[in-house]
Amino acid sequence: MTRPNLDRHIAGWRGPLLAALVALIAGLPSLLLLPPLDRDESRYAQATSQMLESGDYVDIRFQNDPRWKKPIGIYWMQAAAVGLTSKVENRDIAPYRIPSLLGAMLAAWACAWAGTALFGARAGFLGGAMLGATFLLSSEAGIAKTDAMLCGSVTLAMAGLARLYMASRIAPLVKGDPSQRLWKLMFWLGTGLSILIKGPIGLLVVVPALIMLCLWDRQWAWLKRLGWGWGLPLLILIVGPWAIAVTIATDGGFWREAIGNDLGNKVTGADESHGGFIGMYAVISPLLLFPATLMLPAALSTGWHRRVEPAIRFLVCWLVPCWLIFELAPTKLAHYTLPTFGAIALLMAAALTQPIGKISRWVGAGLAAFAAVLISGIAVYGLTVYGTSTAQTWATITVVCAVMAALIGGFLLLNRAAVTGVLIALGFGIVAHAALAGTIRQLRPLSIAPRLEAMLEKNGLSPRQGLTPGPVAITTFHEPSFVFVTGRDTELTDAAGAARALAEGRPAIVETGDDEAFRQATAHTGVPGRAVGVVTGHNYSSGDDVRLTVYAPTGTAADPETRP
Repeated sequence: MTRPNLDRHIAGWRGPLLAALVALIAGLPSLLLLPPLDRDESRYAQATSQMLESGDYVDIRFQNDPRWKKPIGIYWMQAAAVGLTSKVENRDIAPYRIPSLLGAMLAAWACAWAGTALFGARAGFLGGAMLGATFLLSSEAGIAKTDAMLCGSVTLAMAGLARLYMASRIAPLVKGDPSQRLWKLMFWLGTGLSILIKGPIGLLVVVPALIMLCLWDRQWAWLKRLGWGWGLPLLILIVGPWAIAVTIATDGGFWREAIGNDLGNKVTGADESHGGFIGMYAVISPLLLFPATLMLPAALSTGWHRRVEPAIRFLVCWLVPCWLIFELAPTKLAHYTLPTFGAIALLMAAALTQPIGKISRWVGAGLAAFAAVLISGIAVYGLTVYGTSTAQTWATITVVCAVMAALIGGFLLLNRAAVTGVLIALGFGIVAHAALAGTIRQLRPLSIAPRLEAMLEKNGLSPRQGLTPGPVAITTFHEPSFVFVTGRDTELTDAAGAARALAEGRPAIVETGDDEAFRQATAHTGVPGRAVGVVTGHNYSSGDDVRLTVYAPTGTAADPETRP
């Protein structure tokens, strides 16, 4: 597509809309193909399903345990998505992922909308498209947790703030200016939603950016025209009712757990062993930003050499303080820096508006090739260790498309056709990401919970079939994914509990390490049960191989010997 044709197709509202479409296409395969994931996704989905079953939309619980770690926003969004598109009884993970996909689309749209004002329609579209196609955001778009929607809400807030900041650089902001009301609404609405989704994390982007901008410019007056008089009440209206309700419902326990334990542990130490070295995010960024990786050096160069430009200065202030905070924090997970990716994508887009230097072109091509090798290695490793013949095609497509994205995109970048190179890299990269999701789906040893549920249904042991009473009892493999596929009442127990379940006429699943204790327990109950199948696999959450035997209680409707 020539540049005039591209400009015609992305003019006005079309550019942001097409960027959102790119995010949709990039994230949809993960939403549709991946099984329920451990541990966070299945915890979120199960807590949401319990909201729908119980009708309690304030007190967040996983089985009988309180889950007072994050605010309510994503749970409400997931509940709405499931209510509109499915039924909680279906135990289908895809509807729970819809808010994440919408969050990724919102992030791409807001990024493109801001970029259009900062650098023009073409750069805006490219920035939004690069953000929507990144491996990190498109992966989070297909996972039912907070991070994609957090990225969307924060990018929305920063897009509104970008417009307000740029307007203040031209002339002082005018109180009540109707042309700026939408921008202020975006800022306050995005900030409020980010708090309702993940507490203070959104503020870690917004507040340091505001402070750094004011210190850099040595101007504070423009902050007075951000609509504080109605913006703060709007933010309070978004967060306040739930905050009051959850304080009453939990007698303040939510705040003690969420702030004192969850957030406090992340700040003071490597929470749940999720530690990392300072600089980790910089090291893994070429992989997480793929297929836009080839523009990363140019983005950094642009941020430094063009920092006197107000638009570039704004993006630097968006990116640098928050990135440093996450680098210095002891707890590290790959997705933590995602709210800054909009700034990186727009710096990449800004670099495309001017000739790119030789060093940036060569380093960008090299980083893209490096990221493609890593992605190919992940696919090949998964296929070799956990794959079956059905995964070979998916893995081959992943490797070929990742390599093509790097080679063709890098070649065109080196030959000063950067825009065309980026567009081609995005196309191949999106296909590579979709194929990687297909590869993961075919790694059967990693999908333990769905295979256990299939084994139960095959033998008439699923309580939903009505042939055997529940709940199912299971030893050792106490992962949230199994609770999600089998329901709230699933009994996570030990060998004695599994034997007791069989004695009560309920099915039991026993891990090999519990076999001896299980035999001793069944000897006492006098109900040994009947083994109907074995599921083997690898529990990637704990790093352990597992072998789980499914036992049917004797003398039940599910027992072939007792069926008419």
